[in-house]
Amino acid sequence: MDDRELGPVGTEVVFENERVRIWNLHLEPGERSAVHRHDHDYVLVLVSGDRIAAEPEPDTQGPVTERIEAEVVPGAVVYLERGGVETAVNVGDRPYDEVIIELKDR
Repeated sequence: MDDRELGPVGTEVVFENERVRIWNLHLEPGERSAVHRHDHDYVLVLVSGDRIAAEPEPDTQGPVTERIEAEVVPGAVVYLERGGVETAVNVGDRPYDEVIIELKDR
């Protein structure tokens, strides 16, 4: 997988300091994020949408090792540990939005 080019974790960074980096992620129906790696533990805050999927890469070392698909519950919060290499896919009929809060090591 050395020839693979990884993209950003989200659509845009909206805040960053020495302890956290906060991203917005926006995906239109059918849209896929870039393949990306989570180098930090992180928290997802679901904002809007109806269905989202995560497709892990074969070399992922995060908690999600097989494709998952889930209903979006606005306001839900999910903590995940670093190591995941994956693509997010909006498999729903509505635009998907989430906030990703990366927790940097001290």
